[in-house]
Amino acid sequence: MEYWKVTWSRELQSEPVGFYSEIGRDGYEVRKIQLYQDGRALKAGKSHESAEIGLSEVPVGSIEDVASQPVFSASANRP
Repeated sequence: MEYWKVTWSRELQSEPVGFYSEIGRDGYEVRKIQLYQDGRALKAGKSHESAEIGLSEVPVGSIEDVASQPVFSASANRP
């Protein structure tokens, strides 16, 4: 498992500005929390998704790939 913290430089209140994700060994998200500028926090897991939040349908790639994009600040904890 990996645990990601990603900050997304966004100015739209309707778009998420941060994520916490649990990534399984297979590269797919297991759980995720999206944070918004207005204080909302939405969560998703294998048994809970909604129209506003869901888990990625494809492997997420590497944290280094995410961090290399200028709109993201990203780090991973690999216990």
